[in-house]
Amino acid sequence: MWQKPWTYKEGICIGCGLAIIGWLLQMTVGNIDWSVFAWPANLIVLIAFIVILFAFHFLRKKVYLFSWLSTNYSAVTSIGWATFFTVLMGLIRQVPFTTELDGFSEISGLRKMLSAWPFVLEYIWMVTSLGMVIIRKIFVSDSFSVVRKIRFYLMHCGLFIVLVCGVLGNADMQRLEMTCELGKAEWRAIDKYSSIGNVVELPLAIELKQFTIDEYPPKLMIIDNKTGSVLPEGKPENVVLENEILAPDLLGWKINIIKTIENAAMIADIDTINFVEYHGEGSCFAALVKTEKDGKSVEGWVSCGSFMFPYKSLKLNDEVSLIMPEREPKSFKSLAKVYTQDGKIEESEILVNKPFKINGWNIYQLSYDENLGKWSNISVFELVKDPWLPAVYVGIFMLLAGAVVIFLTAGIKKERSEA
Repeated sequence: MWQKPWTYKEGICIGCGLAIIGWLLQMTVGNIDWSVFAWPANLIVLIAFIVILFAFHFLRKKVYLFSWLSTNYSAVTSIGWATFFTVLMGLIRQVPFTTELDGFSEISGLRKMLSAWPFVLEYIWMVTSLGMVIIRKIFVSDSFSVVRKIRFYLMHCGLFIVLVCGVLGNADMQRLEMTCELGKAEWRAIDKYSSIGNVVELPLAIELKQFTIDEYPPKLMIIDNKTGSVLPEGKPENVVLENEILAPDLLGWKINIIKTIENAAMIADIDTINFVEYHGEGSCFAALVKTEKDGKSVEGWVSCGSFMFPYKSLKLNDEVSLIMPEREPKSFKSLAKVYTQDGKIEESEILVNKPFKINGWNIYQLSYDENLGKWSNISVFELVKDPWLPAVYVGIFMLLAGAVVIFLTAGIKKERSEA
């Protein structure tokens, strides 16, 4: 071992050494704070890293380690170690860097792998090896055809760009939350991912014009009167109220839907509770039902309620009651007007998975006032800006182009071999 030329055995040992050094650093200095690499620090680091790679290449004849870094042995073992830590990261639930943990979880860095020294050191080794392979190909002449060289540079350079820019650009990525009130313009957002939740003033403002929710049809369920748990426990059953259709049996109870009111208000007196049509703020869904079981019937109103009216259940007997849980949102969206410092004014619908893009910002629908439900007068947006993302896209497109070249040249080779 450690006899030239180095092979996979030395690579495995180097990976172990980097992991040990990483955990020693983890226990002494803690996690890596990526915010220190924000612009222009990340650009300086990128330039310095490329300069170091070239220096390694020109010193490879004097320092054997530098020469070995450009071999397949280094590439394969570094990828293996990086894959191992990536799998480990996938098996352990990760938390944001700003989350405070206690004991072993904080010291080991296993819950914050992306900022843990062991993972980062193995990652740097892998990227360094990849960069050395690219530089060696630039300066060392070979018998590769033009097509093979194009394929090589597309695949390797594309991967290098994705790995390096994806990490260094992370420090410049902004992920903010903005709460907008109906009819008012807001330009301040909160950085939820900072340790203190900084308030950030943005070069744009959002005015909420309208907020709407599309809800799933209401359901009927049966609960245990003593425990309040939905029956059967573990696998609750329900009946969906759609189109006022005669409902099937629910746990032996035959349920007939007599009347439904989409927008209702509760009217109560000393003896009875009734529901009437009401299209004002805070209206709720209500259903008049008749249940039958073992020759006995119970009739009454059931409602999911709202922030204005309490929910209404129907007691079937001493053991169980019929309820209507809160309606679940199918989708929700906001109609918003966006103003920018450069004079742009644009209006658009913003959905959860359909962001509105303007001046490099992606604006997503995130949340709303769940207590008010469909009557919410606020909308919460997530604003994301990643200035390094175009560079990452360039790397991805290079990888795709390289894959296309491989596919096309493989077909040509097959035709030639058959001829």
